[in-house]
Formats: sequence, structure tokens, C-alpha cells
Amino acid sequence: MRITSNKPISGVQGRGSKKRSPSSPDQFTPDVGGEVVQSSQTAGGAAIQGMDALLALQEVDERAERRSKAAKRGHSLLDTLESVRADLLAGLVSEDRLEMLAHQVSQRQTSGDPKVDSVLEEIELRVKVELAKLGRFTD
Repeated sequence: MRITSNKPISGVQGRGSKKRSPSSPDQFTPDVGGEVVQSSQTAGGAAIQGMDALLALQEVDERAERRSKAAKRGHSLLDTLESVRADLLAGLVSEDRLEMLAHQVSQRQTSGDPKVDSVLEEIELRVKVELAKLGRFTD
């Protein structure tokens, strides 16, 4: 496309085109002549609310940490069960692995979340069944 005319753009002004006078009405002037009012009473409830918030945050972190530990425990149980299955397919089940699995099942911890706890209970039941099949689980 070819541009044939060079018309100057009008209506655009540079920075220095409009000078403001120091006494213009839209200039900011701070209010320096006021009396400062000081309060002698402090709000006692604010500190208590702050403490409650801190305690609530600690509680939330504890729940998340317990849920995370429970998930890791469930994954560990499933991984050990998978190893036992591989040993069974190979024809030789490691006694150490069975002892580790029995020890993991005996260390029951709750996560505080009913859904996570129910999944863990199902995993533990499966582990107990497999240990009972191999004669290693006694209630």
C-alpha cells in the first residue's frame, strides 16, 4: 500500500505545551492546621481475635499435615502390597517384606478426614487379608 500524502497530525501537544501556574486551583495543598486527637483507650478484643486466628491457622496446618501423612502411609502400604504380589508371582515371598507389612498395619493413625480414613481402612483390610492368606496376620 502506498501513502501519497503527508499531512501533519494536529491536536497532539507535547509535554511543555501547557504550563501550569503555581496558583492554579487544582494544585494539591496539604492541610497542616488541624488538632491531633489521641485516644487513650486501646481495643482489648483485637489481640484476642488475633490469637484465635493464629490458633485456627495452626489447626489447619495440623489437619493438612495429618492428611498428607495418611496419604503417604496408604501409598506405602499399596507399594508394599505390590512388592508382595511380585514376590508371589516369582514364587518366593520375602519374610522381611511380610514383617514390614505387618508392622505398617499395626501402626494405625487417623488423618481427621473421614474420607481419607475410610480409604485407609480399605487398604489396611486388604493388607490384613493378604497377610492372613500367608499365615502372617494374627488379630
